[in-house]
Amino acid sequence: MQRPFRRCRAFSMELTSSKPRLTGLLSNETLARVERMRLVPNRRRTNRAQGEHLSGKGGTSIEFSDYRDYVAGDDIRRVDWNIFARLQRPYLKLYSHEEEMHVTVLVDASSSMRSEEKFDRARQLAAAFSVMGLMGGERVSVFACNHSGAGPEMETRMAGRVSTRRVFRFLENLEPGGDVPVEHAIESMLRLHHGRGIAIVLSDFLTFGDVSRSFNLLYSAGLELFALQLLGPSEIDPEITGDVRFVDSETGDALDISSAGELLGLYHEHRLGLEQFLGEQSRKRNGRFVSLSSGKSVERILFETLLRQGWVQ
Repeated sequence: MQRPFRRCRAFSMELTSSKPRLTGLLSNETLARVERMRLVPNRRRTNRAQGEHLSGKGGTSIEFSDYRDYVAGDDIRRVDWNIFARLQRPYLKLYSHEEEMHVTVLVDASSSMRSEEKFDRARQLAAAFSVMGLMGGERVSVFACNHSGAGPEMETRMAGRVSTRRVFRFLENLEPGGDVPVEHAIESMLRLHHGRGIAIVLSDFLTFGDVSRSFNLLYSAGLELFALQLLGPSEIDPEITGDVRFVDSETGDALDISSAGELLGLYHEHRLGLEQFLGEQSRKRNGRFVSLSSGKSVERILFETLLRQGWVQ
């Protein structure tokens, strides 16, 4: 007896679930790319500990030195898999003349950073730089200053992949607001900081003070300055006409201006003068400076501007 032919219909099932985001600051795609990137200092200012940066003391950077036990958070690229296959226990390979660099990130959390996504962009960049340091085997500290006399909020001396969640949690919980000038924030940070390496300062640098002294202190502490100025689109190219009242977001002081459009030329001269001054002060101390619009996405800043200028690789 012939069995009846049973027609099978093929169904395709589309998976709609996606991997949850690890942080609200960066997309998973951006974070995956950032994890493969590294900071590029102009000079090798490092500490006497294991890391990915050469100490500049001579010898070969690939000269094998020793083994040590693997601990959670270590870079698995350093695991000797041949030994693991024999002993079923992970050991890390150590190399001569490779030392640890301390990456210190300062986020300006004063009231002037509230406008036009400047604070959000600063937190995103702080997260990205911290991940680069942690994945590169460096020590990472993150500071934020807002109110004068309150002392900085901070997460210090973090290491390894396991610390990325600490960074994200710290930055996600930060709130802007306060009157501390950026130069005072730098000095407050330095009173609590230890170690040589890179200091990344994320600020609009809209201060009445002189940052020269604080830049000098960073240099004297063995920190190479990466200064990133974040300005809102309307701060870069304001469109104002008629009578205007300006209110300082941090002090509350007001200034009434008639025919403000006539002052735009003077404003641009001052803004560009500040940008030139900050760039000169940074370069005098072998540091770097860039002025950025907060209207740019963090991806464009990282993967276009900073990558092209050699800040990261």
